[in-house]
Amino acid sequence: MLLVGLAVPLAIAANREIKAVKSTAVSNGLEVVDGLSRLRVEFVRADIVRVQYQPDGQLTDNGTDVCVAHRKRTLPLTYSDDLWSVSSDSMTVCIDAATGAVSYYDLHHRLLLREHPRCPRSAEKVWQEKITYDETSRRTAHTANGDVAVMDVLRRDTIGSTFRYRTYFDWTATEALYGLGSHMENYMNLRGKKMYLCQHNLKAMVPVLNSTAGYGLLFDAGCAMVYNDVADSSYVEMEAARQIDYYFIKGRNMDQVVEGYRWLTGQSPMMPRYLFGYTQSKERYCSSQELLDIVGEYRKRQIPLDMIVQDWNYWPAGQWGRMMMDPKYYPNKRMLADSLHAMNCRLMVSIWPNAQHCPQYDDFNSRGWILPGSSVYDAYRADARSLYWDYANREFFSNGFDAWWCDSSEPIDGDWNNPVHPDYGYDNHFERWQINTKALSDVLGAERSQSYSLYHAMGIYKHQRQTTDSKRVVNLTRSSYAGQQRYATITWNGDTYASWKTFAQMIPAGLNFMATGCPYWTVDVGAFFVGPDRWNRWFYKGEYPDGCNDPAYRELYTRMFQYATFLPMLRSHGTDTPREVWRFGNPGEPFYESIVNHIRLRYSLLPYIYSMAAKVSNESYTMTRALAFDFVGDSAVYDLKDEFMFGPAFLVAPMTRPLMAYGKASRQVYLPQTKGGWYDYWTGIRIEGGQTIDAPAPIDHSPLYVRGGSIVPMTAPQQYADEHPDAPYIIKVYPGADATFTIYEDAGDGYDCERKGYVTYTLHWDDSYHQLSISARKGSYKKMVKRRQLTFVMPDGYQQTVVYDGKKAIVTLTANN
Repeated sequence: MLLVGLAVPLAIAANREIKAVKSTAVSNGLEVVDGLSRLRVEFVRADIVRVQYQPDGQLTDNGTDVCVAHRKRTLPLTYSDDLWSVSSDSMTVCIDAATGAVSYYDLHHRLLLREHPRCPRSAEKVWQEKITYDETSRRTAHTANGDVAVMDVLRRDTIGSTFRYRTYFDWTATEALYGLGSHMENYMNLRGKKMYLCQHNLKAMVPVLNSTAGYGLLFDAGCAMVYNDVADSSYVEMEAARQIDYYFIKGRNMDQVVEGYRWLTGQSPMMPRYLFGYTQSKERYCSSQELLDIVGEYRKRQIPLDMIVQDWNYWPAGQWGRMMMDPKYYPNKRMLADSLHAMNCRLMVSIWPNAQHCPQYDDFNSRGWILPGSSVYDAYRADARSLYWDYANREFFSNGFDAWWCDSSEPIDGDWNNPVHPDYGYDNHFERWQINTKALSDVLGAERSQSYSLYHAMGIYKHQRQTTDSKRVVNLTRSSYAGQQRYATITWNGDTYASWKTFAQMIPAGLNFMATGCPYWTVDVGAFFVGPDRWNRWFYKGEYPDGCNDPAYRELYTRMFQYATFLPMLRSHGTDTPREVWRFGNPGEPFYESIVNHIRLRYSLLPYIYSMAAKVSNESYTMTRALAFDFVGDSAVYDLKDEFMFGPAFLVAPMTRPLMAYGKASRQVYLPQTKGGWYDYWTGIRIEGGQTIDAPAPIDHSPLYVRGGSIVPMTAPQQYADEHPDAPYIIKVYPGADATFTIYEDAGDGYDCERKGYVTYTLHWDDSYHQLSISARKGSYKKMVKRRQLTFVMPDGYQQTVVYDGKKAIVTLTANN
């Protein structure tokens, strides 16, 4: 069988007779047909190829809405005489005439990737079921994930079939792979690993791989998957799909792979400037007055803050998940929002996809817009998404609320209260995958079981955009999927428990998530569950029952805060114990001072961070990034789990072990080889790259290094992101190599930025002449800053100040380093 793709297991496929078939040129590619089996390889862009395979009929896509529509155009391609290969001006794709294996080459005929040459793919028919629930058994289960509707299964009916597919790859020995989303396995480089991919409270699946070999893969299906690169068998398995459907994205580097992914699935919109400040949250604030008091205390202490979060259970008692604030505790929603705005603080509110025992549920249910066996609204329906927005808008957005926290967007969790045996624990990834895949498939259907969050986010984004253009969409959500970045989402890693082990695991989890092309990710600083609980549930295993009163927890919290300062969003959240800064000590004490100083550092870096945010939206950049993005030629960085880059300048090395236990205020840090060397941010001392050093890590800060040949625009810390739009900038220049940085400025909110309502100007450092040139300013926006003081600072302390008025300028700086 040429295509090695059957409606039977692979073991049978290997024994089938090979038939002679022909390859045919089709629009922008090749198609191979053998009986009912069909393989199509098609360029959608000169450097992006779509591969589709179906063993039992016509090709149809998997109906995911992952990719955005692009006008199809004929590409100038070159076909081989025998029609088994086709080339664009970027790459060549070949199909093996004997097995149907697809291989990808660059223009120098260097192999980038190939499917396994003897067994490229397999297909196994699996049956689809329709679950009928016994409505009379409906009851409410009280879980750590909130109140959920539970019903008994009345019957299971077979309603048709779909396929379980495997695509086998022959990855090269020297490449590293990243991506697949945010998971718990503590993996950085995914080579030699196995991962079970599904949505879960502690997992956010994004079926994208990004390779150091110069390509990426996007698997376009909505089902659970398995990634396997162990036991001499390397494949990606899709559990329930109509066809194999994946995209090969060629890129000179990992950034270009991300660009190709976002071209396929949508660009990430510009986030508002306030998002990049500090967000205070906990489970939970219980009244309007408490929210106002907390923000007032931040302002009194002069600790910067931009947003506070109202978590769940604000609704009337017994009406779980209803988008209505209990008037007893929140008497005037508009006054609450206005009062917070008067203190220059935004308000985010938690909303859930499930409501019950309330008029909101009855409304959806009467229209048939509740998913079977649940209380979750059907986000796959456009009319249901519209009704959901009506509730959210009427209660919150029309009253001045600013941002959304779309919690529980998986939206079904199969194992949060149901361990199947005593050994079921935090590291039992396979069994958790089985349980949650089944739970999601029963309610959502197997073919779309992992994609609910994409549609839920779609409804919020599109309806807010239709409502107003003056406020940018912000959606913090617990789940994710390919393409979701186009709906202004930030994903966090779920309800983790407080321990040094889980803290260390967060770092590679986030780096792999952001390597997919989904740029915004964050964590609950301090972890969600701080102590253990009395029921000994597997996920509720925090090691600090005394919470913020325990100095050991204060140390962990402080180290997590230092780390999260360099994530796209900085936020504190969790249960069991308060999370406000003053709960961790008093002014002058080490934990308090470290936390406050890192908040102030974050605000000092806002010109740098906001310019990177524009680069994310306009150039498909990745802000917080694995070291392989910038040092792909240095294999020593491929599996470093506890270091990363924050933009082009900063190497961050979080401290992931306690001083109290080890008594050593340092850690090993690998500094990659780079022309300009590295500068210790805290001391200004220059260090050569290409070596591992013992880096100081006192409690007041973790190791932080700046790449030689960097320009870092900063400012004096403000109390909120937009306090002083015309504040002077401090431009730190780190010599050792030429450097370029483009500063971006706009109104900070609203979508005029999509209509060229912004300005940019570029700083370029010529290391040979010690000259810094400032380009002429491009663009304009309402209330733009026309003149700004710029103070250039060198590591040796040399400073020079100019006033920039939008015209070209050259500044000569001396340096003793």
